[in-house]
Amino acid sequence: MARSVGIKDVARVAGVSVGTVSNVINRPDAVAEETRARVLSTIERLGYVRSESARQLRAGRSRILSLLVLDMANPFFVDVASGAERAAREAGLGVMLCNSAQSADEEAEYLGLFAEQRVRGVLITPVDPTGGNLRAFERQGIPYVLVDRVAAGTEGCSVSVDDVTGGALAVRHLIAQGHTEIAYVTGPLRLAQCQDRRAGALQALAEAGLPGERLRVIEAERLDVAAGRDSGARLLGMPSRPTAVFCANDLLALGVLQALYGAGVGVPGDVALVGYDDIEFASAATVPLTSVRQPAFQMGRMAADLLIEETGDGAEGHQHQRIVLQPELVVRESSLSRRR
Repeated sequence: MARSVGIKDVARVAGVSVGTVSNVINRPDAVAEETRARVLSTIERLGYVRSESARQLRAGRSRILSLLVLDMANPFFVDVASGAERAAREAGLGVMLCNSAQSADEEAEYLGLFAEQRVRGVLITPVDPTGGNLRAFERQGIPYVLVDRVAAGTEGCSVSVDDVTGGALAVRHLIAQGHTEIAYVTGPLRLAQCQDRRAGALQALAEAGLPGERLRVIEAERLDVAAGRDSGARLLGMPSRPTAVFCANDLLALGVLQALYGAGVGVPGDVALVGYDDIEFASAATVPLTSVRQPAFQMGRMAADLLIEETGDGAEGHQHQRIVLQPELVVRESSLSRRR
């Protein structure tokens, strides 16, 4: 393997000191034009690339933010990452995107890696229900902002959506369509988002004078299409099938839709269906999917802005904020019941 070109090589070939090469790179105005041109020509000819990690080590500050999400296969988190990346680029920073795969163990491993690499800050959608991973990470002194999660039990910043309201929006809509027996297809209820969306669904039932037992919970181990198909099969096996389904995210809803269609069950004719997130595929589904929209791009951007402020030159004036955004219901064909 060829040895990489170093700053000493550039200095030797250009016939200048290492300090002069460093000045050309970092303070070009401090170097005479002729010398600067000769050094730049040498850098281009040798293919020298400065070591950003070494520069950051000397400066004591990284230019990398880390974003740790539950599932990179979910387009919702792609939109969150796009928002964070936009804010970071405008600040001259980069974003390292990582996937916890909804595993507390993998989350802990990544947080350990971030500490080792001394990243500038971390954006995280936590999965560990005990909060132990974050408490351990706090000892490293690296700022973090929670994304799609309220910062309960911590003093840091967070940007989230009111998921209780979101769940209530979905089930109020289904009740307005004439449904009183509703299934809630959810991912692991250890996740706060899944708990809150269920709480909102129960709130809507109570407002309508319906008992909580009218919400039949189908809990899956994951929040993806395959888990939705499996949940759809469980729904089909119920002795008295609910006439409507509210899913904790759109990937689950798309999986449920596949299972129902495969069994010859019509949507919305036989079963009304509502998802959550309003990912791009929701409107493009075989039956356009009603969904609770989260402002994912805005959430990622706002979270990154808070982290950049906390880790920037004016960090001493930073005030922690807990921003809660509001969801909205986007009604499409999948929930417009013909049973009314």
